[in-house]
Amino acid sequence: MLEKTMRMNYLYDFYQALLTPKQRSYMSLYYLDDYSLGEIAEEYGVSRQAVYDNIKRTEAMLEEYEEKLLLFQKFQERSKLIGRMKDLLDNNDTVTRDLIEAMADLEKLD
Repeated sequence: MLEKTMRMNYLYDFYQALLTPKQRSYMSLYYLDDYSLGEIAEEYGVSRQAVYDNIKRTEAMLEEYEEKLLLFQKFQERSKLIGRMKDLLDNNDTVTRDLIEAMADLEKLD
């Protein structure tokens, strides 16, 4: 469950601009603020089932966006490469300062 929550949080971060305000609100309350379905339903004056359905549809939409745009996958790959490059830099005394600064700049892009 934790892995799914982390994935949804990342997908939400990348694709929230593509969601409706209601979808953003439900996802934010559920995944970021850890509200229960009942708490969200009470806040919006709808049934738990309506909240559940909305969240499930939104999760499916986020997965579709990722399948097409691959922003999260590219982020993960970039993070791995940056980590690998840092390891190489740490183990190589002859690396120039410019390369280390370029690495820091690349890292800021995320």
